[in-house]
Amino acid sequence: MNLLRIATRKSPLALWQSEHVAAALRAAHPGLEVVLVPMSTRGDEVLDRSLAAIGGKGLFLKELELAMLRGEADCAVHSLKDVPMELEPGFALPAILQRADHADAFVSNAYDDIAALPQGAVVGTSSLRRQAQLRALRPDLQLRDLRGNVNTRLGKLDAGEYDAIVLACAGLQRLGFEARIRSRMDAPHWLPAPAQGAIAIECRDDDASTRALCATLDHADTRTCVEAERAMNRALHGSCHVPVAAYAQLAGEHLHLHGLVGSAGDGRAVRAQAQGRGDAPECLGLEVADLLRAQGADALLGLD
Repeated sequence: MNLLRIATRKSPLALWQSEHVAAALRAAHPGLEVVLVPMSTRGDEVLDRSLAAIGGKGLFLKELELAMLRGEADCAVHSLKDVPMELEPGFALPAILQRADHADAFVSNAYDDIAALPQGAVVGTSSLRRQAQLRALRPDLQLRDLRGNVNTRLGKLDAGEYDAIVLACAGLQRLGFEARIRSRMDAPHWLPAPAQGAIAIECRDDDASTRALCATLDHADTRTCVEAERAMNRALHGSCHVPVAAYAQLAGEHLHLHGLVGSAGDGRAVRAQAQGRGDAPECLGLEVADLLRAQGADALLGLD
């Protein structure tokens, strides 16, 4: 196989991530030609409604998966936090790259952190997970939807539409906007989306040559951590419709997982944590999901 075609969204961050993967593949396989196949997805096109309202983050994947099925692309690159807990049948994730910064970023032109915001300040985020944690910390804040790519969101902040916005540190860093981060919102007090900061490569399950090429980029420790986070989320039927947060850390053979389920409406939240073996990340994810359920997570998620 001398040519590998990567389907990607057209946003600046998606293109950066895909080119990052392309460069890593070229380095790992000298002589391999890697080209990008930029595509528009429904998740990128519909910006006047929240992701939850138009069908969830899976909308970012659908067109890319169809391109692979049609033979127009061999693989696709995603932010793993946008990948549904259950892949469509016939697809696999042969590589999860080493995770970048997992934390969220507090971005403001006037204030250093959440605590510094004045009463009733306007904060932009469309993430229910972020809304739930913001409401728990500062119920006085006005939370408003914020869609669009990173550049668009920063532009709205700079235009004065918000006092602050919350974005992923990794996205800002990848696009050269690290200086815009006023403070990092970090675990265990503030938890990220499951798998935040990790890039994944998706391909057809039956495409053995593409799977083998991509598998050289897989980062075992990152895969272990995100599998625990995603297993917890899966057990809670998590999606972008519900405020679920998780962060796992691997230390030697020991894996530690923090989990949170919250309410974007009133800031109520339950938290749990547990430690398990690094070779059994799914078991740890299920254990933390059970601990959250024991504290009433199902009621917050509307599952009871």
